[in-house]
Amino acid sequence: MTNKADRHARAMLPIPDRPTPGLTTYDAKDPQTNYPPIEPLLPPEGAPNVVVILLDDVGFGASSVFGGPCHTPVAERLAEGGLRFNRFHTTALCAPTRQALLTGRNHHSVGMGSITETATSAPGNSSVRPNTKAPLPMTLKLNGYSTAQFGKCHEVPVWQSSPLGPFDAWPSGGGGFETFYGFIGGENNQYDPALYDGTTPVDPPATAEEGYHLTEDLADRACGWVRQQKALMPDRPFFLYFAPGATHAPHHVPREWADKYAGKFADGWDTQRERTFARQKELGVIPADAELTVRHDEIPSWADMPEELKPVLEREMEVYAGFLEHTDHHVGRVIDAIADLGILDNTIIYYIIGDNGASAEGTHQGAFNEMANFNGMAALETPEFMASKMDEFGTPSSYNHYAVGWAWAMDTPFQWTKQVASHWGGTRNGTIVHWPNGIAEPGGVRSQFTHVIDIAPTILEAAGLPEPTVVNGVQQSPMEGTSMLYAFRGAEEPERHDLQYFEMFGNRGLYHQGWSAVTKHRTPWQLMGGEVPAFDDDVWELYDGEHDYSQANDLASEHPEKLAHLQRLWLIEAAKYNVLPMDDRTAERVNSDLAGRPTLVHGTSQIFYAGMGRLSENSVVSIKNKSFSVTAEVTTSDEATEGVIIAQGGRFGGWAVYVRGGRLKFVYNVLGIHHFDVESDTPIPVGKHQLRMEFAYDGGGLAKGGDVSLYCDGDVIGTGRVEATQPMIFSADETTDIGYESGTTVSPDYDSRTSRFTGKIHWVQIDLGLDDHDHFIDPDEQFRIAMARQ
Repeated sequence: MTNKADRHARAMLPIPDRPTPGLTTYDAKDPQTNYPPIEPLLPPEGAPNVVVILLDDVGFGASSVFGGPCHTPVAERLAEGGLRFNRFHTTALCAPTRQALLTGRNHHSVGMGSITETATSAPGNSSVRPNTKAPLPMTLKLNGYSTAQFGKCHEVPVWQSSPLGPFDAWPSGGGGFETFYGFIGGENNQYDPALYDGTTPVDPPATAEEGYHLTEDLADRACGWVRQQKALMPDRPFFLYFAPGATHAPHHVPREWADKYAGKFADGWDTQRERTFARQKELGVIPADAELTVRHDEIPSWADMPEELKPVLEREMEVYAGFLEHTDHHVGRVIDAIADLGILDNTIIYYIIGDNGASAEGTHQGAFNEMANFNGMAALETPEFMASKMDEFGTPSSYNHYAVGWAWAMDTPFQWTKQVASHWGGTRNGTIVHWPNGIAEPGGVRSQFTHVIDIAPTILEAAGLPEPTVVNGVQQSPMEGTSMLYAFRGAEEPERHDLQYFEMFGNRGLYHQGWSAVTKHRTPWQLMGGEVPAFDDDVWELYDGEHDYSQANDLASEHPEKLAHLQRLWLIEAAKYNVLPMDDRTAERVNSDLAGRPTLVHGTSQIFYAGMGRLSENSVVSIKNKSFSVTAEVTTSDEATEGVIIAQGGRFGGWAVYVRGGRLKFVYNVLGIHHFDVESDTPIPVGKHQLRMEFAYDGGGLAKGGDVSLYCDGDVIGTGRVEATQPMIFSADETTDIGYESGTTVSPDYDSRTSRFTGKIHWVQIDLGLDDHDHFIDPDEQFRIAMARQ
């Protein structure tokens, strides 16, 4: 902590330049010519370096440092020299937690009531951060900190996520980070991620076959950055935000890490919870009188699972455990780089083990491709199919997730999981703080109620910096968190954050002075369909946290007045922080028309040009559940011309129009499970031609099939059939590319290195619906028609 007086007035940022009055001479050679030296802007003397590490989708009971089965020796080492916070809370979902962390405000206050992909036009759910709530990295940068982020950014509104931005919400745009290397969105393929360096799309430096893994790459970059920062600016403190995509699905990890856990989970999730619970008490990370909460009926017991599926379920958990240990290992490399520079003592390290509870979005049996459940098509992954794919879990050929029961076990001792903001299983995440210069009791446990919005005010207080009242000319609203610095001083310090609301998709609750009133509204793995009660029909529970750490004993019937008081408090807080109106829609909100958010693309037509790429799914007109056509004007140089004309998605779902062996081809890939290929009967002639694919949707609901026709210059050259389609989403990370395909490829006919079209693409156009124009677009009218339809 800083103590010396600071000469800067830091409440207004940027700090206004204040020229020093004095004699101005006529001739610079005059002996009286004298000016004070130009000094770089720095934070107050003694301001610490700051590292915030945020893992993804890790439950309280997963890591060994909090009693779980997944080895996290780096976390244990930091805990031995720091503090374990066992009542630290998140928002129950990734993007909301991240925006709350980076701003010090509640997630609805900064427009992030859910994830960006389900944003609406309501202020609390818009995904747009108000400019009255500047992010912490911006405040630190404008006070003289070096700032860098490595990893996941899930705070960019989807209509601003194309390669042209706008970049106000991007980390290195308006986010306050001078350096950013990572990905935009909720998840990514760990072996073949869609990366950005700042706002520039870049390819991974190696392939999966060459040993590439995203977490290792991020650690390499972070280590290199911190070394360079201290080599060039040793007097300037840094803020380093390390947020790997791990351990969000897909659970990708080299096989040797998963194999360490072979046979460790053969007794199932019920037994694993009991073992973890006992270990948590042994470590003292939960109170001695804490109770293990019971399994809800919606979660199957291990005994109820089919015997033939149990080897698959075991492997799912082995892969996840290896994934978490692998992640902790690479976190350790970043910590070691800081220690090697001799600056660890004055570096505050927050190691937040999860941005929400463990994810139960993988269905009762887990998933080979988690997108199956997001499309309401989990039934395609039969037990027989899962068994056939078991050896591929964790490898580049999978996009895997584990079963609901494992998520529940990883949230021991609490009820429920990620998305369930009402209960601690969704929001209570083990957190470690390491700061030798600022912690008096290394190895201690802290049980004061704390929340992710408390991190920003903690860092500002530790750095001796005030909350800014004005940033970039905009008056700021106060931060809504409470500094945790007082808790660093002792376990007996009275807690200062004693009132906090929670809400996610209607799951809601309130904490106040030890008590919590909560109601679970919907089940997280029921993404489509299912009955959801009216909000007023939700059943509320009441827990006394002073005597019931895990929310095991519902006291609602014994203290109805207390419950009513907390329910009213929740409503007051909800009105204060833009929670209302509550919105319990999930899959429906993926549709921008239903959700009411802006879209980058309008109308029924979109035109593309060669070289365009890395276009997110929200940057392209949606062809799902409808008829559409793709028309391209190309020039083939010879009979060997081949390559991708346009591709959307990748190995785990998507479609492509391409040329192979001189013939026009269309492929529709359903979840990496079914491939429907249509090929022209004749080769494409050499020269300039208009190639076209028409898909006539069967109609009658979602995910239906359709007939495919291929044309060259208006003449049919091939027909075929697609029996099923993906109704909601192709991919959370793969993109649309013109003239090549980045990432994994839709068709096994080619890979990203051989996908480039060897002829010339003049233009490509997608049209929704099939109109009668002889299966040919007049090139002279093409651009005018396309623009009129947008």
